[in-house]
Amino acid sequence: MRPDRSSSTFSPQEYARYSRHIIIPEFGLDGQEALKKARVLVIGSGGLGSPSLLYLAAAGVGHIGIVDFDTVDDSNLQRQVLFSTDDIGKGKAAQAQKRLQRLNPYIDVVIHETRLDRTNARELIRQYDIVADGTDNFPTRYLVNDACVLEGKVNVYASIFQFEGQVSVFNYLNADGTRGPNYRDIFPEPPPPGLVPNCSEGGVLGVLPGIIGSMQALEVIKVITGVGEPLAGRLFLFDASSFHTRFLNIRRNEAVRIEELIDYQQFCGLDIPEAPVVEVSVHEMEEWRRQGEPFQLIDVREPYEYAIAQIGGELMPVGQIASFLPRISRDRKVIVHCRSGVRSARAIRELQSLDHFDNLFNLKGGILAYSREIDQSVPQY
Repeated sequence: MRPDRSSSTFSPQEYARYSRHIIIPEFGLDGQEALKKARVLVIGSGGLGSPSLLYLAAAGVGHIGIVDFDTVDDSNLQRQVLFSTDDIGKGKAAQAQKRLQRLNPYIDVVIHETRLDRTNARELIRQYDIVADGTDNFPTRYLVNDACVLEGKVNVYASIFQFEGQVSVFNYLNADGTRGPNYRDIFPEPPPPGLVPNCSEGGVLGVLPGIIGSMQALEVIKVITGVGEPLAGRLFLFDASSFHTRFLNIRRNEAVRIEELIDYQQFCGLDIPEAPVVEVSVHEMEEWRRQGEPFQLIDVREPYEYAIAQIGGELMPVGQIASFLPRISRDRKVIVHCRSGVRSARAIRELQSLDHFDNLFNLKGGILAYSREIDQSVPQY
């Protein structure tokens, strides 16, 4: 029989489940009832969303929404603890919903298998009390922030990269009715495109999302119940490599005005057309090899990546590519590759800006495509 979720009162089974909350004097039954009535929208069910969702569901947040249109990939499983090997290739939101309902049958979990954009963000966010932003790209981060400001919703923010994590509570409703600082008050403008790589390019220590995502869930619970002091007006910074922590105080920036949702791809400089690069597929490269076509293969990844997997290229990391100019051939074709094709395209553009190369080819899909389509013994990472 489906549990009754329509009432704010608890069944005997729910009293037993949440007893460790209820017996905390500062939390009590009022705090647990507040959780049951709350509506929380979690943007992304990946590295940050996985622990956040697990703890919010376990805590008894009564109505949880998940926005995610991605599918589970085996490279997710090092940190996205909601999922298992059996979930590979399946939609993240649907699999997350199943896992959370098994964890706690006394809550509602609704999924939105769509890409969040300026046409739907306000409508989705309007349906919830609090948003937990676990996105990993700047356009969506600014979109979520601005939509929360316009809809008057609290935005519990978190981000991760390599060994570093951040947490804050934006647009918090103060006791006097004013709103606390938001993401734009500390980051009014996005960084230049390509300056800050995402986790798929720069990596992340698998346990870090668990730490930061749990902190994000903690802040959501504090905002809902009124227990403790939320991270409003403060940005918490955590370095897992040294275990150093620090806080940055945030003040409202009166010069920042958010009046409507904008084109966030354009705002973050991601819709500016880049100089085209000539591409070659992994099959074309193999055909050149079979035919004895002379070419130089350059690998612009980092040395630690080169140690994991390689396809015979000469290592010339993209950050030092200018120093390798004398080693780059002029009298034969040169194929440049990285993990996925993004950094190699950037390396080609830099080389072409430094000198008049007309023999550079970007390996489409990089070493990932080579592993999938040519030689599966080459590790994907």
